[in-house]
Amino acid sequence: MQRQAQISLESPAGLLLLNSGNRAVYANAEAMRVLAYPEDPEKIKPSGSHLTERIRAALLNGKSTNQLPAASEFVSGRRHYACRFFVLESDSKNPAALTLAILMDRVDQLWFLVSSVAQQFHLTCREKEAVKHLSEGLTSKEIATRMGISPNTVKAFLRLVMVKMGVSTRSAILGKIVQH
Repeated sequence: MQRQAQISLESPAGLLLLNSGNRAVYANAEAMRVLAYPEDPEKIKPSGSHLTERIRAALLNGKSTNQLPAASEFVSGRRHYACRFFVLESDSKNPAALTLAILMDRVDQLWFLVSSVAQQFHLTCREKEAVKHLSEGLTSKEIATRMGISPNTVKAFLRLVMVKMGVSTRSAILGKIVQH
C-alpha cells in the first residue's frame, strides 16, 4: 500500500524483456520513451544496438544478468525511476533462453533523494520512511500517525538517523538531503 503512494501516476510503468545477451526482446512504449530520452523514441529500434547500449548503461550499470540487484534507481531527463528486475525462465533447457524482465516505475524526486541518502548512510526502511515524512514537513505526531507507530518511536528513529548522518538536529537531516 505504501509503495503505491510513492509512484507517480502520470505515466504507466515501462516494461522491458531482455534475452540472455541483454538485447531487448520486448519494450513497451513507456520503456522506449524513457530509454530514448532526449531522442524521439520512434527513431530507435527495440532490437537495435543503440537501445542495448542504453539498457546496459542506464539500467544494468555495465553488469551482466548474473549480478543483478533486486532494485535500482536511475534518472532519465528530470524524471526519476525505480527499476525492479525479474529473471524469467523458459521451458527449454537452453541457458540462452533465459530472459530478464525490467519494470521501471516513475517515483517522485523527493523519494529518490531520500532513497539516495538512505543508501549512503545505511538507513533502515523505517528510518528512511520517517525521513521522507520529515522532509514533507510533518511533525513527529503526524509521522507517527502515517507510520502507525508512537511519536516516541518516531523520535527514536530520527535520533538514530542523526547519529548515522553525524548531525544533531532534524533540520540538519534535511540539509543532508538537499546537499546530496
